[in-house]
Formats: sequence, structure tokens, C-alpha cells
Amino acid sequence: MKSRTSRLDRFISQNSDFSMADTRLLIAQKRILLDGSVAHSIQQSVTEFTRVVLDGRCLKDNQPVYIMLNKPRGVVSATRDTRHTTVLDLVQHPRKSELHIVGRLDLNTTGLVLLTNNGAWSRNISLPETKLEKTYEVTLSKPLTEEYVAVFREGIYFGYEGITTKPARLEILSDYTARLSLTEGKYHQVKRMFGFFQNEVLSLHRVSVGRISLEGLDEGLCRELTAKEIAVNENR
Repeated sequence: MKSRTSRLDRFISQNSDFSMADTRLLIAQKRILLDGSVAHSIQQSVTEFTRVVLDGRCLKDNQPVYIMLNKPRGVVSATRDTRHTTVLDLVQHPRKSELHIVGRLDLNTTGLVLLTNNGAWSRNISLPETKLEKTYEVTLSKPLTEEYVAVFREGIYFGYEGITTKPARLEILSDYTARLSLTEGKYHQVKRMFGFFQNEVLSLHRVSVGRISLEGLDEGLCRELTAKEIAVNENR
């Protein structure tokens, strides 16, 4: 989603009785505050989440929303669907109509889904360059061996795209279960990686994205992220 940004002088002219030309004088008289600080240039950016105050009157105070959901099986990662319950149907928030999904899960994949109205934030954590680790718990139809660990660490070649997956960390929990951590999200990547061994994925559950973890959140429920979780890319 695109973030809506405008220059300060244009914003003032569109949202008050002052013109673009008036904005210089307003700045010189320290009558404009942006996020609590005195404005200093007509060229300052006003984003969709900038708090703008003019002469003590708030012209704009739209706050970003960040939500995590523990998605059940059979719920579709969409904002609307005519056949299935959507993740948005499970969200109880007064501004849920503004939200979009960050990192979709397949219909029968369960676990952590993030939603926000902040397009810049969602793009940032979705970029491959960010290398944000996503962790899944996997149940397989056949027993696991240590060979899986080595192959996942080296990367697996996907012939259709002509690419090799980036190194992934696999921890074997039992004969048929494992915890997988990876930093990319190719199409059906987890199932295809285990498919290299002709081992069918019976269940897939995303437990974390970076420092954001599902721990303590029951299936089907959601909550807003903490400030530390929102800063998911910082100090990793």
C-alpha cells in the first residue's frame, strides 16, 4: 500500500484558511508543530501519520495501527471473501477497515498474521533485504533425519524458478515434527522444501516473525503490538 505524503505548505493550504505562501510566515512565527516539534521548512513532509498542530488546533492526528492475529485453520488471508471466514472477520478493532495483511498464510496454515494500516512498515518488514526471520512449527508424514538439517542449511534448488533457497535453520523436535526458521517467503516454500525429500507437510504453524511471537495469544484472538514489537527491524 502507498503511503500518502505531501509537502507542509501544500498540506496547510488544503487543510486551513492559509495559503501555501502564508506557510513561511507561520513557520517563522513558530505556529506550526509537527509531531510536537516546531516546523522549520515548507518542504517538510507530512505523512499519513504526522500529527499537525496549527495555532493550537490539531489539523491531523491519524495514528498507525499494528495488530497480530493467531489465525486458525480454514481462515483465509484476505480482507473479504464470499466463501470463507477472513482474518479481518476475526479482528475486533474500530479501525479494522483500514487494515491490510502483512505476510499471508495459506488457508490451512495456522499462526501469526500481522495487520496494519501503515504501508511503509509492512513494506519494510516484507523486503528480502530486511532478512527478517520467520519461524514455523511443521508436522510431517515421514520421519526426519539429520540430512534435512544439512540440506536446509545449504539451500534447496527450485527448478521452476531456477533459484536456490537461502540457508534455513531446521531444528528436529521429534521424528515427525520440526521448527524451521527462514528469511524469505517463496511460493509454498516450506512445503516445497520438504517436498525435496518427498515428505508431505501435514500441518504448518507460524509462531514468530522477528521478535513478534504468538506466545500467550490463543487461537482466533488478536491484540495490538507493543512498541518493542513494532520496532521489529531494530536491534535484531
